[in-house]
Amino acid sequence: MMKTVKIISLLALACMAAGAEVVLPNIFSDYMLLQQQQKNPVWGMADPGERVTVEFAGQKKTAVADEEGRWKVELDPLEASFEGRSMKIYSFGKLQSEICNILVGEVWMCSGQSNMAWSMNAINDYDMEVATANYPNIRLLAVPRVGTQEPQFNIEAAWTECTPETVKNFSAPGFLFGRKLHHALKVPVGLIYNAWGGSDLEAWLPIHVLEEAGQDEYLAEWNTYLSRYSDEYLEKQKIEYKQWVADGKPGKKRFEPRDVRIGQKRPANIYNGVLHPTIGYGIKGVIWCQGESNIGRAYEYRSLFPLLITTWREWWDNDDLPFYWIQLADHNYEKPEPGESYWAELREAQTITLKLPHTGEAVVIDLGEARDIHYRDKQTAAARLVRHALGKDYGFNIATESPRFQSLEIKGDKAVVTFDHVATHLYAFDVPEVKGFAVAGADKKFYWAEAKIIGKNKVEVWSDQVPEPVAVRYGWADNPVVNLYDRNSLPVTPFRSDDWPVGTMGKKTLYRLMPE
Repeated sequence: MMKTVKIISLLALACMAAGAEVVLPNIFSDYMLLQQQQKNPVWGMADPGERVTVEFAGQKKTAVADEEGRWKVELDPLEASFEGRSMKIYSFGKLQSEICNILVGEVWMCSGQSNMAWSMNAINDYDMEVATANYPNIRLLAVPRVGTQEPQFNIEAAWTECTPETVKNFSAPGFLFGRKLHHALKVPVGLIYNAWGGSDLEAWLPIHVLEEAGQDEYLAEWNTYLSRYSDEYLEKQKIEYKQWVADGKPGKKRFEPRDVRIGQKRPANIYNGVLHPTIGYGIKGVIWCQGESNIGRAYEYRSLFPLLITTWREWWDNDDLPFYWIQLADHNYEKPEPGESYWAELREAQTITLKLPHTGEAVVIDLGEARDIHYRDKQTAAARLVRHALGKDYGFNIATESPRFQSLEIKGDKAVVTFDHVATHLYAFDVPEVKGFAVAGADKKFYWAEAKIIGKNKVEVWSDQVPEPVAVRYGWADNPVVNLYDRNSLPVTPFRSDDWPVGTMGKKTLYRLMPE
């Protein structure tokens, strides 16, 4: 772990005693929520060698600040509780601070980019959803968007109770996910919202992890990439651009360099400013919605996304930390003929990441909007996402997975596709004809195909233009027309049966940087 930088927030804890020498980061504030049935770390800063005691729910834990002033205790596992209790912090036998109205229940982190950050006041039925959001036992923490290359100790934020006023600018998928948990589990729920619109995945990881990722065959050249995000390099680019303009813009067209030094595109910026101050806080799991900013680099995403998940699990010292995500929705305008799609390739990279244990994917290929990347139906997206948590973590007997491609069998001029994870039976929505399939022969040219359901989990696919089929694709487009579902309303996952080279092979982060 990188050396922690001691940055004290101007936001005081509501119950903190004046002049206290012991400082806790603001993730420990009034109205906070602790994770039930697991140890909960509590940490802060004090003078080196100072003994700090934390008291909560009959427990008393003591730690000694190290030479850099850092201290941490771990509370023993607690049972869920609606009782608002106080946490007291002592040093030198004196009360230094008191954190009030703490509940115990289920805590989830809500991360990613704009479709996770999309606020409650901008979704379908926003007026009704916001007006009815009075849930004092759902606690919300919205982490500010701070981009920096220095690991931060604190955040300018505090926990709040869920009210119409506090929820309206909160993550819609996050809140709707949490509300389902609250109703189903009948325990308090805490939500840590730290998504940042337009963020590249690599901004969520520290530099040293990205440097080490260069050992991955597909992430080679990362060191070159990272060097081109240095302050010196970025400043040099700006100076050269200004000179180019002053010289009358000779030669080929150039674009003004974007100042990404404090933004969500720079590697490690979000990790340092947003995530680092919260790492280690007791959580049950993570929900994630991101990928749009990595469009065009899907093959690279196959390595980056699993790297992010395994790295976060290392930070929380939990190899089983649940990590569930919303797959990219459909977007852009429909194309008349089947072909390649960077969006489909990114979705495929997300689905491949299901090879990691304790993961889950909510398929939303039917919820998107052609002209708006921020689809409004977050209710359905959250409902599909929460199925993973309820079924895998909380013991509910419900379906969690969308049907996924299992195998392909060629029978003459027809291809038979078998799906796994079919809980009930396949169903064509709206019309009897199954839409969204394409088929190709050995020439690798795809044609739209006819298809029909021939059993609980099988679909027969054919095209008069392909007498000898070799490969089948479904939903393989930016914005495909698809209508195949499990009868429980979970849509079939887009897929391709072939492993032919696709457009994002060889396209890496390095290639989208400004030229030398």
